[in-house]
Amino acid sequence: MGSHQQRQQKLKEKVEARIAAATETRGIVMVFTGNGKGKTTAAFGTAARAVGHQKRVGVIQFIKGEWPNGERNLLEPHGVEFQVMATGFTWDTQNRETDTAACLEVWQHGKRMLADPTLDLVVMDELTYMVSFDYLPLEEVIAALGNRPPHQSVIITGRGCHRELLALADTVTEMRPVKHAFDAGIQAQQGIDW
Repeated sequence: MGSHQQRQQKLKEKVEARIAAATETRGIVMVFTGNGKGKTTAAFGTAARAVGHQKRVGVIQFIKGEWPNGERNLLEPHGVEFQVMATGFTWDTQNRETDTAACLEVWQHGKRMLADPTLDLVVMDELTYMVSFDYLPLEEVIAALGNRPPHQSVIITGRGCHRELLALADTVTEMRPVKHAFDAGIQAQQGIDW
């Protein structure tokens, strides 16, 4: 057996040992964070995968853009419930009070989804900002995540994820920007960027 084959065999044995050691079955909390593009896209890719396996999915979007939502167009007809923060929160918002009220209102749907045993996956898109900017109490989020049905998985997206949410998560992926077309003056494109 050649040295390449031996290395591949050892690698295969290590992977098989890790698979054999993974005996627990339960829902997980995933965080997609970092300054790079792709956090929401990764979340919706996972949601599409779940729907493709006949799983039930719910989505909360805390920051709504003023553009058509391709993911919603695709997933909603397949039974995915979307709840979107009413005000269309923007970074130059002038009214903290109405944004806080809108956040807490959509969070009620989030709490309902996190308590719903018929949902296999809940996506909390851009939740990190709501916690970072004190629109949403961290303790409430942690309590709802801790009390969810054991089989239910959750995805949290957004930059600057709070360290307590990172600590609670089972899987954390950090998107790191290496290069972006926008920096070269290329406009964002429907169907690719949004």
